[in-house]
Amino acid sequence: MVLDLFAGPGGWSHALTILGARDVGLEWDEWACKTRAAAGQLTIRTDVAMYPVRPFLGKTTGLIASPPCQAWSMAGKRRGLLDQPLVHQAVADLATGRDTRAKLLTSCLDERSLLAAEPMRYLHALKQHGQPEWIAMEEVPDVLPLWRQYAAILRSWGFSVWTGILNAADYGVPQTRRRAILLASRTRTAEPPPPTHAKTAEPESLFGPGRAQWVSMAQALGWGATDRPVPTVCAGGGPGGGPEPFPSGSRKTLSDARDRGTWKPQNAVLLPSRREARGRTTPHRAREDRSADPPAPTLTGQARQWAWSLRSNNQSNATIRSIEEPAGTLFFGHRANECVWIAEPSPGNTTDQQPAPESIRITAHEAGVLQTFPADFPWAGNKGQVFGQIGNAVPPWLAAHLLAPHLNKVLNPDDFTLAA
Repeated sequence: MVLDLFAGPGGWSHALTILGARDVGLEWDEWACKTRAAAGQLTIRTDVAMYPVRPFLGKTTGLIASPPCQAWSMAGKRRGLLDQPLVHQAVADLATGRDTRAKLLTSCLDERSLLAAEPMRYLHALKQHGQPEWIAMEEVPDVLPLWRQYAAILRSWGFSVWTGILNAADYGVPQTRRRAILLASRTRTAEPPPPTHAKTAEPESLFGPGRAQWVSMAQALGWGATDRPVPTVCAGGGPGGGPEPFPSGSRKTLSDARDRGTWKPQNAVLLPSRREARGRTTPHRAREDRSADPPAPTLTGQARQWAWSLRSNNQSNATIRSIEEPAGTLFFGHRANECVWIAEPSPGNTTDQQPAPESIRITAHEAGVLQTFPADFPWAGNKGQVFGQIGNAVPPWLAAHLLAPHLNKVLNPDDFTLAA
């Protein structure tokens, strides 16, 4: 089996499904477990730190781990960084079979910090049975020194190991999400998968197959395609599970004008309705013939003045990206959702006669697609619970690139959809 520690809603699991394999996920969060069940993923709801390793001995081919990152993340209080010496000590002790977690935990500023040491408890027990054959672990960039400690121990056990920082955008994810990765194998040289995308497209040459340009948010969400009607404006939903009324002012005016057929934008790319969005398909696979669709409307009125961008949170240093670029790292903190679409002046806009459209919170559907989950992925919970699952998940498309070599699979983009 493939054992998936801290399995979350199934980023690694969905990638394995695409590659023709399955895992057994260990996860504590109630709503992540419900999401996994709805997606048909094998799950044991348990505390990874308390669950015994014995049931997996002699049966585990691969081990995956993405420990909770809130204690280490730039988006959190980062108390885990102050706890680093204690986490390193726990890893060193567990690698020799000494369980000092209870003692070390009393000194931790964040009780979640030691969860990053849990994979070593499983690995030490499995080592006695010559397992696992391969390992894949992922965390925020600040965890890289800890992965290097893991690497030194695993090399002494006979593994080939690679550690480093990878950008998800380099693998077709419409998001510049940087993560610390550890890859290890007993049977092959561990190395990162070759990037398939770049900020600027690179043509094929004698030195390599070339790389496509990073996938933009507009491409991933299917916005602005010339073979479809320009999408309508919609609300993004309020925090938690509560509703958000349809916005007033300029956005409502634009929506009404579109319904009457008097507003015909071309260059402005606005937000699709939920009904329209569910019908989108990924740019990574061929799309059916839509010759019967109405032609794209022409440009008039206020639409030429504004272009949409995504603001990652409400902090002063928040990342703001045009829809023609990948998103910044999606994360959702103590509030359900601070990630919003904002309208900025279009290039060449020199008039201020019309007010800017109001900002719109990103929907869970949109966030999931930007994380490369299928558009119809069966998220469980209210908006806050769903956003939390999405923000903490591994992008399945990145996970598929990392896992394919260990499974002796060739990753075919046509087998993987952003919006199945």
